[in-house]
Amino acid sequence: MKKNRILALTGAACLSVALLAGCGSNNNTDPSANSADNGDASALSGKVATGGSTSMQKLMSMLQEDFMAKNNGVTVSYDPTGSGAGITGASDGSLDIGLSSRVLHDDETDVEAITVCLDGIAVVVNNANGVEDLSLEQLAGIFSGEITNWSEVGGSDGEIVVIGREAGSGTRDGFEEIVGVKDNCKYAQELTATGAVTAAVAANENAIGYASLSAVNDSVKALTVEGVACTEETVKDGSYKVQRPFNFVVKKDAELSEAAQAFVEYVTSGDANQWILEAGCVPIV
Repeated sequence: MKKNRILALTGAACLSVALLAGCGSNNNTDPSANSADNGDASALSGKVATGGSTSMQKLMSMLQEDFMAKNNGVTVSYDPTGSGAGITGASDGSLDIGLSSRVLHDDETDVEAITVCLDGIAVVVNNANGVEDLSLEQLAGIFSGEITNWSEVGGSDGEIVVIGREAGSGTRDGFEEIVGVKDNCKYAQELTATGAVTAAVAANENAIGYASLSAVNDSVKALTVEGVACTEETVKDGSYKVQRPFNFVVKKDAELSEAAQAFVEYVTSGDANQWILEAGCVPIV
């Protein structure tokens, strides 16, 4: 009798242990048990307002689409209003991230720039133009109005028509800064988009303008500058001198939302390099 009682107690203890072990096993295999710890990216939500540089439009379109596909709870908006407006938006808080295709000015002290990639500014002429190369000095002479005829730089006789971007454009600001003609250009036309510049140059045999590398197509001819072509490789190695950064601009000492911070990290980590390259820009990581 005593022996049977001991066996019964032993069996009950083993059953209890087995049940406890079974419960523990079920907890470990429950796919929902650790979902919070896994940091599931699809759980990210919110809105990210960006705006500014029109030169970054092609790049931003790709970045928006890919990031939102990976984070379907997030909406990234983009308003192409020009670099100056993008910097102002970051400063006054109307934008989470401003977009600027130029370096910050000395008086833009309440914001900071995060460079996401590099871009070459191609010097473009009409396909019928016989000129192939210009020096920085010649470019300065043309855009300041000191050189007015193509024959002065090895071309055919014809009055040079200078076409550029509007005031506040990052492309214009970057070009003028590099060439050394800041606020001293003599434009025949000032246009509001890079595509409009290339179209105007394509339509005028004597025109010259500038455009983001990603916007250059067969409708115009990109000149070499001091013997160096504007390509991804020459921008990356620094041999092509007319280049500028593409920047995300954020307000200093202001904390970004979780969604905005995730977007910045996505672009700057190297995860977006495929789209940076496809947009004709040059990754820096």
